[in-house]
Amino acid sequence: MPEKKFGIDLRSYDDIFKTEEEREEDRLSKIRDIPISEIDDFPDHPFMVRDDEDMQNLIESIKERGVITPAMVRKKEDGRYELISGHRRKRACELAGMDTLRCEVVDMDRDEAIIMMVESNFQRSNILPSEKAFAYKMRLDALRRQAGRPVNNVRPVGTNYPTTRSDAELSNEVGDSARQIHRYIRLTELVPELREMVDEGRIKMRPAVELSYLDKDSQKDVVEQIEFTQGTPTHDQAIRMRKLQDDGNLTPQAVMAVMQEIKPSQKEKFVFSGEKIRQYLPKSLPFESMEDYVCKALAYYQRHLRAKESSR
Repeated sequence: MPEKKFGIDLRSYDDIFKTEEEREEDRLSKIRDIPISEIDDFPDHPFMVRDDEDMQNLIESIKERGVITPAMVRKKEDGRYELISGHRRKRACELAGMDTLRCEVVDMDRDEAIIMMVESNFQRSNILPSEKAFAYKMRLDALRRQAGRPVNNVRPVGTNYPTTRSDAELSNEVGDSARQIHRYIRLTELVPELREMVDEGRIKMRPAVELSYLDKDSQKDVVEQIEFTQGTPTHDQAIRMRKLQDDGNLTPQAVMAVMQEIKPSQKEKFVFSGEKIRQYLPKSLPFESMEDYVCKALAYYQRHLRAKESSR
């Protein structure tokens, strides 16, 4: 890897005057078949590898023509290899019963590898919000470290560098605005259940960002109420819960009160106050069993009324 100074590659005299053919020969000399058992996935890799129809198509292609585009790895200190790009190709080779993966071995430090890993995966057509969230966070952190920027930020997600902004650099590269990048990164503060609902489209970006400022216990209270009411919070509800937390008033009861408000789209749904019905339920009854218990109780009561009516 050429030495860097002030962000400029200081290449050797020979490297500057190499022809394209010679550079291609150098690259090809680093391409080899590496045992899959010696390749480790990239730590905290934010992009999911799914065994879906696209994966099956990739398996068939590899069986027929092999790995056309080599994966990219770097050598680790322990002698093993770390996968930078090509996680889907590695998985496809495993499912195809192959023992090796065709790879290009590159010389990169960790931050350079993070930037390359994120960049290569952003070529994919379908990227989940949570994947973007962790990818943006990893890459932005790497850009800051690489540029030697200060550690302490003026705002929770952003930059405090007075001249060159790392978030602006990332924005220019990926197409999302700096503000939108910050919104995505806030999703990393959500509990897994809420992140999954964002990926599924059940919770929109703006309320999700507001919910990300709630502490983890309050977020779990929100998840519990979503399961109970079968409805997700609106942007307005999320803002109000965040304000209640800022004021020190966001209790589980307050979350329940906000979440059990009847929204226009839920006017035909019955929403019971937990405080009203809890006194009639066994204390040991789990939350997820309450609905079934109430339905059985109502069915029993209905049978009682019918028997009473028929005995007259």
